[in-house]
Amino acid sequence: MPTSVVRRFLRHGMLPQLAVFEAVARHGSFTRAAEELHLAQPTVSTQIKKLSDTLGLPLFEQIGKKIHLTAAGGALQAGCRDLFAAFSRIENSLADLRGLEGGRLRLAVSTTGKYFAPRLLAAFVGRHSKVEVALQIHNRQALIDRLGRNEDDLYIFANPPTEQEVVCQPILPNPMVLFARIDHPLAKRRKVPFAELAGEPYLMREPGSGTRLVAYELFDRHGIEPRVRMELSTNEAIKQAILAGLGISLLSRYTLGLDTEQHELAVLDVEGLPVQRQWQFVYPVGKQISPAARAFMDFVRAEAKQLVLDHLGHEASVPAGRR
Repeated sequence: MPTSVVRRFLRHGMLPQLAVFEAVARHGSFTRAAEELHLAQPTVSTQIKKLSDTLGLPLFEQIGKKIHLTAAGGALQAGCRDLFAAFSRIENSLADLRGLEGGRLRLAVSTTGKYFAPRLLAAFVGRHSKVEVALQIHNRQALIDRLGRNEDDLYIFANPPTEQEVVCQPILPNPMVLFARIDHPLAKRRKVPFAELAGEPYLMREPGSGTRLVAYELFDRHGIEPRVRMELSTNEAIKQAILAGLGISLLSRYTLGLDTEQHELAVLDVEGLPVQRQWQFVYPVGKQISPAARAFMDFVRAEAKQLVLDHLGHEASVPAGRR
């Protein structure tokens, strides 16, 4: 028999209200929560008011144009995480009984991973059409934060974190190379000494990016400080900056492979490159892997390489001087 507190939650229909509250708290915005939940903003506001009235405490306060959690709101947000995690465990247990006739897969990937993860998910869902999938794309630091909160079933990192206890399973090679515009003076040269890059304007990813981390490690290894001309928050922005002649940049070999004409960009032939990395599945030590997540890992290990290379093109097929 439910306790009186649980009965109060069920009687007032608080579960939908909690879902609305969690979205508002996570986004820090009624508008963005409404967009995510496909609700009208007045409906979101009404649900939050009803929840606050039921609990007898204010959950948000507005300072200027921003909303902030109150102490009660912070406590409720922590409780929501525990509650929704419990629901996920229940769903995973039921999915075990259903096999892969249902269940949910929540995947979070780095920004570089967005060039292949949707194709892998599409191929997986083609075989398991009743599995509900959700994909989150973030830079490395945001991915680490999600991992710390255990918000997803699986994570794909190009540079797995070392500050957390995690399980890492390699998936695909992720060679990192230096891109430049095709008419760059170094584009037609071979075995360029790394020291010559000291004077080149460099386009750097934003703080928190795994690509930025690899770039600084590379320059540090050669005892050179990169001449950073600009910081940009997406690989697409870096591509446009390269094409505008603003500099060179270290990126995944396959980052621009889907939409860049071969005559636009060149991969510089620099000594010590490419930097060899691996895309990896990552999840916390001790995490109970759902049947859908385990099936996806098995599927990717068996077929990822061919699926990705079919779409991106094998590196060996790129003409010399443009790889």
